[in-house]
Amino acid sequence: MDPRIFLFVLFGIGLMLAVSLERRLAMSWLPMPIVYVGIGFITFSLPLGLPHLNPTEDGFDALTLEYVTEFIVIASLAAAGIAIDRPVSWKNWRQIWPLLVIAMPLTIGAVALLGWWALGLAPATAILLGACLAPTDPVLARSVQVGPPGENERHDVRFSLTAEAGLNDGLAFPFTYLAIAAIGMTSLGWWTVEWFAKDILWQIAAGVIVGWAVGRAGSWYVFERGADEGYEKDASWPEKYSTSEGLIVLGTLLLGYGLAEIVEGYGFLAVFVGAVTARQRENASRYHKISHHFIDQIEKIVLVGVLLGFGGLIAGGVLESLTWWGAAIGIALIFVIRPLAGLLSESLCGLPFAGKLAVAFLGIRGMGSLYYLAYGQNHGEFAGIEQLWAIVCFTILVSIVVHGVAAARFLSHVERRGAHVHAGESTEMAALSPEDRKLEIEGRPDC
Repeated sequence: MDPRIFLFVLFGIGLMLAVSLERRLAMSWLPMPIVYVGIGFITFSLPLGLPHLNPTEDGFDALTLEYVTEFIVIASLAAAGIAIDRPVSWKNWRQIWPLLVIAMPLTIGAVALLGWWALGLAPATAILLGACLAPTDPVLARSVQVGPPGENERHDVRFSLTAEAGLNDGLAFPFTYLAIAAIGMTSLGWWTVEWFAKDILWQIAAGVIVGWAVGRAGSWYVFERGADEGYEKDASWPEKYSTSEGLIVLGTLLLGYGLAEIVEGYGFLAVFVGAVTARQRENASRYHKISHHFIDQIEKIVLVGVLLGFGGLIAGGVLESLTWWGAAIGIALIFVIRPLAGLLSESLCGLPFAGKLAVAFLGIRGMGSLYYLAYGQNHGEFAGIEQLWAIVCFTILVSIVVHGVAAARFLSHVERRGAHVHAGESTEMAALSPEDRKLEIEGRPDC
């Protein structure tokens, strides 16, 4: 059989089974991502003439991987942003900032230091390793994120994990650029000042501003168009557009990503900010649920292919350069570095300890890490890039297994103990009107 045709068959079967498998395996010891990675590994290991996937040997594989993972991260960030019901304010979101300004830099520094000390990596390569492994993943974190928009249930643990994954995938880029800029440098100098001014201050600000502007413009276009065409803006009018509104949302978010990149801002950050901004308008409308469902379907389609391809990477020998020290870094990240950094950053928040531990431990690694590594390889000459691919892929594989098995059970345990909300908070708000629910949320302290 033509290998290309065989891949079509495999991908088609994978898509048909994805929804039922995800539902059936959610609470099992064999979650869906593990199954698809295993199928990909077995398939690409067979003598079928399938492509040999290994970005350390073929620059085309690295470029393809960068583009594919870039798109699925965009789709995941959009879905995560639209799913967040919580109104945007410093007070409502202040439990997120410690995860970004404390946990993430600590994780980057710890991983980079281990890479330099234990593996003898060059400083630039060690920084890139930290930048790749620090961000939590919006793609594989579906099981720990908030549900579809309009669920009206407060869940501070899921909210923290969702918002963190949405924001830190954009904020990891400064350190990726730092690694690229540090190639060949032997000391600090003016280049570090330029990096801070451009890659941190300007690009973060540009990503946020573009995302906010595009989100506002996109939501205005959708809801004003409905009113102009004679439909009242009630809970049902978006159903009349159910075949087109998803395209508008996806187009708007891709536009935001592109515009942010054009002005040298962070496109991932713009996508998430744009999705959250659009969600704030007409928050009682079913339009947001329709949009979320549309983007969620796109994400699932690409995810099936990416998981099968990740299994192909493993079969292609990407782990051949893995050493015991490299494996130890990946295991330390999942079981020691991220949990300790997360607990430290959440120390002043009002969650019970079990809830804080859930936020700290369930920092899933995934496709975002592959994107940053592929981007780094395609934009700089890093010594020891084979070791980085081995460590990153091993860490993702361990995360898929450990978090895939533990996430649902851990969250169920936390929810049974009532530790998923801040002390004294009610978990159910379904009986409240959208206006009262908004006031209820805004009136609650998060940290």
